[in-house]
Amino acid sequence: MKKKIGKTFVGIVIIVVLAAVTGCFYTVQPNQYVAVRQFGKIVKIESETGLKVKIPVIQNIQRISSATTLYDVPLSDVITRDKKSMIADNYVLWKVTDPTKYIRTLDAIDARAEERIEAAVYNALKSVISSMTQDEVIEARGEKLTQLLTKEANSDIGDYGLLIITAEIKALDLPDDNKSAVYDRMISERQNIAASYTAQGEAEAQKIRNETDKTVKVMVADAKKKAEILTAEGEAEYMKILQDAYNTPEKADFYNFLRSLDALKTSMSGENKTVILDKDSELARILYGSTITSGAAESETKPEP
Repeated sequence: MKKKIGKTFVGIVIIVVLAAVTGCFYTVQPNQYVAVRQFGKIVKIESETGLKVKIPVIQNIQRISSATTLYDVPLSDVITRDKKSMIADNYVLWKVTDPTKYIRTLDAIDARAEERIEAAVYNALKSVISSMTQDEVIEARGEKLTQLLTKEANSDIGDYGLLIITAEIKALDLPDDNKSAVYDRMISERQNIAASYTAQGEAEAQKIRNETDKTVKVMVADAKKKAEILTAEGEAEYMKILQDAYNTPEKADFYNFLRSLDALKTSMSGENKTVILDKDSELARILYGSTITSGAAESETKPEP
């Protein structure tokens, strides 16, 4: 009986010792914080992965994720600076950066963290969207609006040991009751802008055409002026050459003779070969002279009967 009691006691002692030894160790996993608490007070935060040691029974641990978490924020109705209603659909990427603050303010409960994040994003949306007109909001969609929202949301969330990595707008739409009217107005405004750009382009094109036409006219006028000058110089040179060529009475008579023959040749073109000449004209003189000369030659060579 005593042996049986002794074995039982030894077994209990061994179990207690094993439990104590096991309670001395804990592990830190990747993407994890481990808060070591002693009588409820945080004594240290472990973030490096591996096997760690603590005091059994007296100290206990609390695990907190340090990984990036996605939270889909509910739809938000916001008002722009020009009093236009818009519906924003957001999502947030967030993580814990200060586990001590996270434990003290939110008791390391993710649901509470997401409540604070939702409120921070909604306040950021109201602040950013209300400072812009509807057109400015639409133009800023994308990276610019994301940066503004993320910066504004983080200003309200840092005291909880949280960091919003990005506050992204999935969709930014208009209420169904005024969506059609707003789209029509936007289309009309874009058409007016396009018409203005077209008018400016046409005015600039007409200006360029006018300047080009003016330049062409000036160039053509200069070219004609130079051509006339060259023509006049050529004619002057031609007359000078003629004057030099026929600067004696014999040469002048020969020139008149050639000109008269050219005129006669021209007048004899066509079917009508009849030429009526004044007896005092140069052609008559040439022809009569040739006839007289020919007659004289015949009389000189004709033999006597």
